[in-house]
Amino acid sequence: MKKAFIIATIIVLLSIPASFGLDSVGVMSGYLFATLRYKQNYKVVPVFVSLNFNSQSLFHNAKKFKGDIVFSLEPFINTVYSPDTNVETGINFLARYIFPSKNKLKFYIKGGVGVLYMSQHTREQSTQYNFLPQIGPGVSYFLNEHTSVDFEYRFRHLSNASFKVPNAGINANVFLCGVTHYF
Repeated sequence: MKKAFIIATIIVLLSIPASFGLDSVGVMSGYLFATLRYKQNYKVVPVFVSLNFNSQSLFHNAKKFKGDIVFSLEPFINTVYSPDTNVETGINFLARYIFPSKNKLKFYIKGGVGVLYMSQHTREQSTQYNFLPQIGPGVSYFLNEHTSVDFEYRFRHLSNASFKVPNAGINANVFLCGVTHYF
């Protein structure tokens, strides 16, 4: 099952040509923290690659918004270092609304869902394959026309969607920073 998940993720990533509106590519990392039920800390160092597609490129007849709507695919591999050394890997499917701005600072809100495999066993989750609904604000500071430095907060809920009990879920705070290159 794990091999099928990894192969499916690779196929999805390789099947997305730039002609579908790839607008930018970013890399983010930071810190993820959650408290598990039994007073253990769940600490993670996340690493995301963000493939961003502007909605105007994807949907030529899309309604014009004052801000921009960007869709993102985010494959990730996260290092879990507490309560034990483990790994999380998967992909997020997100949408971001960028508020209109004429200066170098652009504010946005991002949300969506992901799927992940976690090697960490917890009392909260009976399965190692889980879903990741998440939402949060962010800000991009443009160094120039093609490069931004990004800071973001996300609230992330990890759950198996009640496919199997227990399914207490793990709620986490995620703090990220990174760099995005625009084409």
